[in-house]
Amino acid sequence: MPPIGRRTALGLGAALLSAPAVWAQDRYPNRPIRLLVPWAAGGTTDIQMRALADQASKRLGQPIVVENRAGAGGILAPQQLLNERPDGYVLSQMPISVFRHPQMAPRALFNPLEDFTYVIHLTGYLFGIVVNADSPWQTLSQFLDYAKANPGKVNYGTPGVGTSLHITMEQIAGQRGIEWTHVPFRGWAENSQALLGNQIQASADSSGWAELVLSGRLRLLTTWTAERAKRFPNVPTLKENGIDIVSASPYGLAGPKGMNPDHVKVLHDAFRGALFDPAHIAILDRFDMAPFHLGPDEYAAFARRQYAEEGEMIRRLGLRL
Repeated sequence: MPPIGRRTALGLGAALLSAPAVWAQDRYPNRPIRLLVPWAAGGTTDIQMRALADQASKRLGQPIVVENRAGAGGILAPQQLLNERPDGYVLSQMPISVFRHPQMAPRALFNPLEDFTYVIHLTGYLFGIVVNADSPWQTLSQFLDYAKANPGKVNYGTPGVGTSLHITMEQIAGQRGIEWTHVPFRGWAENSQALLGNQIQASADSSGWAELVLSGRLRLLTTWTAERAKRFPNVPTLKENGIDIVSASPYGLAGPKGMNPDHVKVLHDAFRGALFDPAHIAILDRFDMAPFHLGPDEYAAFARRQYAEEGEMIRRLGLRL
């Protein structure tokens, strides 16, 4: 065997020295991950997502940076995924409005069944209707009776057009023959300020209102769960008020279409561990939310069912943006 020349030896040495760098580049993840949250900072979803991201980052060994993209009923963050590379470094919370907006808009901005990679389903909300504590309405029936007797005089706030809060309030109005005005906000912070300032008469939102209710500043008239909320056992559900609606708006995380299945598995496993971590469960309990885990394939199938069910409801109600 001929001796190795100086240039060949130097080349082999350089290759060996550079090999660990190549291997490091192949390790996933090797840089921070962005998590898009389609709601304003300080609200229920933002707090829950940040707690989840904190636990998932410990399992991934990389920071998870939360970016708030509030507005448009929760579709701005998922829509941003259309402009991102499917490299596993950007995810978005997927609110139920993702499955509604394309079926309500004159021109669909995305196809929820083709444009995303579903990673993990997480949980659902506790929704309810709150009014000022000094308002004259002690019960939901009193509030609805007033709204029906005073067409156009009740303004209610929600996190946006096409959200579960908006659609359910309009379903209630349709069932009771009520005419009221919807006022969309970018999140609970704006919604609560308008309610406390008497700019609106009621708010329909997730349980960001809980502390204001417990402190006596707001009054909770009803919750939208199948059973009464643990922290509010004296507050009747919509069904107990004779309105046959249960709404929890379940959601999860997704990335751009075409993600590497190996990356999806890494993300799923980390976020599943984070979902059931006691520190995150404490946040869910704080907002009367419960884990609702589905893996990537199950979540994709769930998304198809959700899209079909929401489309049927939208057509039945004649909803348009």
